[in-house]
Amino acid sequence: MANKLQRRTASRRQLHLLRTLTNSKSVKKSSIILNVLLHFYKLKVKLEEIQREYQKLMAIRNEYLTLVKHIEIPKEVKVEKIGEEFVVKVTCNKGGDKLVSILEAFDELDFNVLQARVSCSHFFAMEAIAVAQDQQTIDIKDITQAVLKAIDEKQGDADTLVT
Repeated sequence: MANKLQRRTASRRQLHLLRTLTNSKSVKKSSIILNVLLHFYKLKVKLEEIQREYQKLMAIRNEYLTLVKHIEIPKEVKVEKIGEEFVVKVTCNKGGDKLVSILEAFDELDFNVLQARVSCSHFFAMEAIAVAQDQQTIDIKDITQAVLKAIDEKQGDADTLVT
């Protein structure tokens, strides 16, 4: 007898819990169960909609990443002389050992690199501050040509922009 009473109170608690979860106003057991089934169906439809939206966003993301990979960045080398120091700014497509070849070009020009900042997220970008070792007179055009030659060793593009 007590076991029957415990099952009945447990069943009522579960029905009450289902009523509160589905915001049902029904009192009948069958109506509450139908409301629960309807609620489950609505949740399933929402989940499918979210999954479709997620797939669309992933497709857009993949398309964007593909486009970013195929963007051609024109080669650009800017050299400024500030006192005894040269500020060299380089941007071009990433790939290959561009940093190594640029630093080798500086070495051939007898330059000491005091500071350098490099980024390779979507394209290669470098800003370096260099000083001539033996205080020789080096023209800005010579530095520009040496850096462009170093980039061209690793990349055979024709899009060159020198400023």
